[in-house]
Amino acid sequence: MRIVEANFMESAQSIQDSPSPDKAEVAFLGRSNVGKSSLLNTLTNRKGLAKSSSTPGKTQLINYFNIKFKTDKEDLPFLYGRFVDLPGFGYAKVSKSLKRDWNSNLTGYLEKRPCLQIFVHLIDARHTDLAIDKNVDEFLNTIKRGDQLIINAFTKIDKLKKNDLQKLKRENPDGIFISNLKKQGVIDLQNKITEYLFGN
Repeated sequence: MRIVEANFMESAQSIQDSPSPDKAEVAFLGRSNVGKSSLLNTLTNRKGLAKSSSTPGKTQLINYFNIKFKTDKEDLPFLYGRFVDLPGFGYAKVSKSLKRDWNSNLTGYLEKRPCLQIFVHLIDARHTDLAIDKNVDEFLNTIKRGDQLIINAFTKIDKLKKNDLQKLKRENPDGIFISNLKKQGVIDLQNKITEYLFGN
């Protein structure tokens, strides 16, 4: 099973103005500057699909992308889903009221979106003990329904020493370990997503 097409669908401020929940969704969330946009572009093989910015917290909206999947068996039909790029958390240079609105809209989406099947929590491999990531992990485990999956994906592994990477893998046996720079771990993430959504 592979991704054969990816297109931007629409942006929404909250669950209220989000598209109809008629396709399985995979939400990507993480601290600002964790490499979320880069990963989405690499995963879909679309260079400018998700806009990355040097300004942390630039993504303020919930961005929806239509994804088309195909197996290698020609007689089987295309399958469809959505990737959802969520605002980065941990941003500093925004007003408290704006931060409050973002948090409220983000929480509403994560808790109440009926078609949300997978949470991909991106964690910087160099900073795995930050309180903000632990809080997000606890929150996801608290709200997770029985039909949902949490994937912890550790980014920027190319910046780790070999021993530190081995230690990280031992401590997180279910994790996915990613380097956008070296295209490592991206197929592992894609396979984990498609196996859960489609059983392939």
